[in-house]
Amino acid sequence: MLIIGIAGGSGSGKSTVVNQIIRNLPKDIVSVIPQDAYYRDNRHLSSEERARINFDHPSSIEFNLLIKQLDKLKSGTSVEMPIYSYVTCARSKENIPVSPKEVIIVEGILVLTNPRLRKRMDIKIFVDADGDDRLMRIIRRDIEERGRSFQQVLQHYEKFVKPMHLQFIEPTKRYADIIVPQGGQNHVAIDVLVSRIKMHLHN
Repeated sequence: MLIIGIAGGSGSGKSTVVNQIIRNLPKDIVSVIPQDAYYRDNRHLSSEERARINFDHPSSIEFNLLIKQLDKLKSGTSVEMPIYSYVTCARSKENIPVSPKEVIIVEGILVLTNPRLRKRMDIKIFVDADGDDRLMRIIRRDIEERGRSFQQVLQHYEKFVKPMHLQFIEPTKRYADIIVPQGGQNHVAIDVLVSRIKMHLHN
């Protein structure tokens, strides 16, 4: 089994890179573990308290559960991955079954901040993108998918996203084996990644 970690700032194009990798590999050999599924359940908080949740801080992620389930997958056991809603800030009662595959991709802004999780990765990737490009993608995503107003997105970016990126996410670039500038638009870097993965699978 090959475990790949893909990190990068919010709106950097990580999901596009993941989809490009999957598209260029044989069918049904990849399982994706998104960090966003492992946000802590905050259903007990008031709406005012939920509005103050810092989703860009490592403490917001239940890394112990993520690592436990990753270890199970590596041992050949299927897991029940949580479903998290940004709208309710809570986990769903349902889960998503994930089966062990030849390639496991762990994807999210904070996946390289945790030393125990990094140790389990065979390849560590950092998707890099210009700050202005990331902000434009964040605005579009948060309005369309998370029900925020334009003003709320900008306030959230200024209060949480930008400072946490500088403090926690950008520094993890030094742990990356491969840095992918321009995200999913960098077809050369993705071709190199896919070739490396295929070579590992062949060996």
